[in-house]
Amino acid sequence: MSIIAFDSHKRYTFARVEDENGRDARESRIEHRRGSIAHFLSQHESGSAVAVETIGNWYWIIDEIEQAGMQPRLVHARKAKLMLGSINKTDKLDAKGLNKLQRVGTLPTVWIPPGDLRDKRELPRTRMVFGRERTRLKNRIHSVLDKYGLQDEFTEISDIFGRKGRQRLHCALAQLPSQSHYVTGLLLEQLDQTEQKINAIEARMKALFEQTDQVELLRTMPGVGFILAVVILQETGDIGRFGSAERFASYCGVTPRVHCSGGRVRYGRLRPDTNHYLKWAFSEAGNSVAVNHERFPSRHVSRLYKRIRHRKNHAKAIGAVGRHLAEATYWVLTKGEVYRERGLLEVSSTGA
Repeated sequence: MSIIAFDSHKRYTFARVEDENGRDARESRIEHRRGSIAHFLSQHESGSAVAVETIGNWYWIIDEIEQAGMQPRLVHARKAKLMLGSINKTDKLDAKGLNKLQRVGTLPTVWIPPGDLRDKRELPRTRMVFGRERTRLKNRIHSVLDKYGLQDEFTEISDIFGRKGRQRLHCALAQLPSQSHYVTGLLLEQLDQTEQKINAIEARMKALFEQTDQVELLRTMPGVGFILAVVILQETGDIGRFGSAERFASYCGVTPRVHCSGGRVRYGRLRPDTNHYLKWAFSEAGNSVAVNHERFPSRHVSRLYKRIRHRKNHAKAIGAVGRHLAEATYWVLTKGEVYRERGLLEVSSTGA
């Protein structure tokens, strides 16, 4: 059985094929065209393992590996680099190193989501892109109003982009100089178009996921609405691939780094090499809990937020709530049961 490693880039893939003993090595450069990966692999023994690092365009490469009857192995690029400990970096060395890790059985791999799940993930991920764009546009408009001292026009309005706020906003824009008035009008037009795109994506998401049992289970958790439930479910995939709630929380990026030496323990910042979409989702849920903690003081997450905020600060409290919700998500999805408050049999997401 052959062992194959791909060092893939945007325009080409450098491939190295070896036997099980690391001999009879053959190397080739494959230009990226649809079908080129599958054609190359068709010349080798079916069922061989193919290692591919996690790069931006790995979707279609994995698809072609599977079409060729091979076994794709998606590699955690950062861990592989640390394990190899190579000072120099070339395509040949990278591919050779991946094959070496495959032969000794220490290749650090990550889960490959099914093609259907990869496709559905694009809906919430693209909505997040438009959400960030919406925030940037609103901040830019606020900045223009600040420059000309017009924020006082909205002291009684909580959202200047709501129905009442828009009426007041158009009156305030008339007080701007001509060029500032012109560009702010363009910003408002772009904001409206972005809102329309977000609404269209959300409508498509509701058609796909609103009646899903797992989404309904996740919505019983405090701070988790429909959008966050979809993000959590799609980014998690198969919950069975995690051995414990702690491992799932670590994957979500809501556990701090630990420095323990000489009998002293210090907890650092949250880890960066995690699933950023899940990290965002649980941070948003934590912020929702923080905003509403006084409305639902008996909730465990509200008491947790207040206790940590008193001892540390708001950011640490949000992180603690996010970790609790991540671990709770593991049990909700694993057991197929609604979220339960500590000491109570059951609790709804509305606090009723």
